Amino acid sequence: MSKSVQSKSKTLESTFTRSAWRRSLHEIIFEADTPGGKIFDVLLLVAIVLSVLVVILDSVQMIHIEHKHLLWTAEWIFTILFSIEYLLRLICVRKPLRYAVSFFGVVDLLAIVPTYLSLLVTGTQSMMVVRALRLLRIFRVFKLARLLSEATSLRQAIRLSLSKIAVFIVTVLITVVIIAAAMYLIEGSKNDGLRNIPTAIYWAIVTITTLGYGDIVPLTVLGKALTALLVILGYSLIIVPTGILSAELTQKKAKTITTQHCPDCSQEGHDSDATHCKFCGGKL
Repeated sequence: MSKSVQSKSKTLESTFTRSAWRRSLHEIIFEADTPGGKIFDVLLLVAIVLSVLVVILDSVQMIHIEHKHLLWTAEWIFTILFSIEYLLRLICVRKPLRYAVSFFGVVDLLAIVPTYLSLLVTGTQSMMVVRALRLLRIFRVFKLARLLSEATSLRQAIRLSLSKIAVFIVTVLITVVIIAAAMYLIEGSKNDGLRNIPTAIYWAIVTITTLGYGDIVPLTVLGKALTALLVILGYSLIIVPTGILSAELTQKKAKTITTQHCPDCSQEGHDSDATHCKFCGGKL
């Protein structure tokens, strides 16, 4: 009986120790409010910048030829470090799968996959520039919680505006097709640049967005008049999405949020007085 109790006691002690170890690791890796966590995140950001720089330099042919082995070694060192970091993140969260499918979880995985794929498919290592997305952590590292609040407000405004913006985009596309067809009828037989409707659609998109590449230009007076009308329409349309988004932003008051991570789902952006995660309900 005493042996059974002793065995259970050791098991509980081992579980507690392992949980304490995971909590400490979680604070270092995910929380920027502690000295250890901030040092870890700053070093991580430096490593991300250097790894992206290696990929950029490797794309320059002259540098690639002269320092091929050095860049290859650096690339693999960073990949191994990021792989270890990714595994540690999975270990210290309560629900690894939730983190793995989260935005930063997917980005962290994509940051290491291209190097391993390059062993099978040549050239995929250039996709490692996706590591630059990890620099978004800088908002948390330097405690820019106010900017996170504004970012949350902007994200919510965009989400609420999606249906209106979708209607606007559909309207613009319909307008583009109609004007492209009209331009094809006007210039199709006289202008080799507008010899079909798909090409005319390309011209209409370039014109309505006021880019004006100049690779396709109208030749007739009526075609030039239609072009001028489309450019004016393009300038008028630019303010529509901005107005929609601004209206939603004025109605949406940003709440003060913190940089604290949820131990369960690793989501951040919680209210300053929150005791539970707003995404999964886990205790903060």
